[in-house]
Amino acid sequence: MTVSEADLETLRTQLGRTPRGVVDVAARCVCGRPTVVRTAPRLPDGSPFPTMYYLTHPAAVRGCSTLEAEHLMEEFNRRLAAEPDLAAAYAAAHNDYLARRAELGSPEEITGVSAGGMPNRVKCLHALLAHTLAVGRGVNPIGDLTLDTLRERGLWDPERCSC
Repeated sequence: MTVSEADLETLRTQLGRTPRGVVDVAARCVCGRPTVVRTAPRLPDGSPFPTMYYLTHPAAVRGCSTLEAEHLMEEFNRRLAAEPDLAAAYAAAHNDYLARRAELGSPEEITGVSAGGMPNRVKCLHALLAHTLAVGRGVNPIGDLTLDTLRERGLWDPERCSC
């Protein structure tokens, strides 16, 4: 495990609970605190957990919640239906997510299930942004668009500490 005790304490504060199944900090704030954690596909209690990349940074979480409350997911779903290239890139992001999670294990209960609604719809901006922050831009187009919108709206920017 590449997560320090200090990371775990920060995560407890960010989440308001003890983090479960954390195997790595997949993205960090510019100040060094966790922003995204990578979690095991099976939690310590035995439960399957498909959301491998989990957004923890409070300001990023708030920003995604704001965008979801404003129904940005509906706009993204319309775009997926109307833009074949975007839909294909989103399906590829789903496959990327599954391949990276398989590195940690493959519980049969979540076979083919990624996160955020992939590959066919947008369901959770938090999970899609977490994927982008963990693996970099150019892999998850909806995560990339979410990040762009957060920045444009001044809701959150990973290049500025808002811890």
